Amino acid sequence: MYGEMTVGVVVPARDEERNIGDVVADLLALRDDRGRRVVDDFVVCDNGSTDATAACAQEAGARTVRQDTPGYGLACLTALAHLRAVDIVLFTDGDRSFEAVQGLRLLEAVAGGADLAIGSRALGRREPGSLSVPQIAGNRVAGLLIRLLWGAAVTDLGPYRAIRAEALRRLDMRDRTYGWTVEMQIKAIQQGLRIVEVPVDTLRRRFGRSKVGGTVRGVVGASAGILSMIARLRWRQARAARSTRSQEAGNSR
Repeated sequence: MYGEMTVGVVVPARDEERNIGDVVADLLALRDDRGRRVVDDFVVCDNGSTDATAACAQEAGARTVRQDTPGYGLACLTALAHLRAVDIVLFTDGDRSFEAVQGLRLLEAVAGGADLAIGSRALGRREPGSLSVPQIAGNRVAGLLIRLLWGAAVTDLGPYRAIRAEALRRLDMRDRTYGWTVEMQIKAIQQGLRIVEVPVDTLRRRFGRSKVGGTVRGVVGASAGILSMIARLRWRQARAARSTRSQEAGNSR
């Protein structure tokens, strides 16, 4: 619990047996100013791992659910379906790329009135090698498109984020792949939610290889997912606007 708000953590993970235990343990160790445990529920979605990711997460104190169909968004949706009722949902990755304690900044932002708090890696410190050149470039391109199409300043599509559970339900998240993070941000902009960016530091992965920046397939897949989601949401918005104008024109006759 943070303030008077309950907190649930969702982590999508695949083949992270050497990292996930520390991610879970560090987040579960978080305490507020009164010494109370911050995290009330913790669900890791094992997204088709071939190693002991699930066992390591459970040993560290998380609940786990299995989803064999690959997909970042699908893993998040699967974990959310098993998360107990909470007031705030904190999302992070299972690769130890973030400091658990900085999650308190995200929770503080939401407890202070924000609907969605994005952990911006662009505003924080980045260890050398923590983000690949395609990842950095992709975030900049996506941020530029969002600014041009919706007039909103976005510095990062970072996966370390916190959102009010009620706001998350309103967004009606659907993406099953790498378009998940940008879908959340754009839908939040479209609905006029209160969004803040909070600086978070990015650490170089200690074990294993990044599923996104570490492979050509990951880079291409993430880029395609993000760009197609931006285009799809813009098209839907334009279609809805045309439909509204058509109805208003018909009513005025």
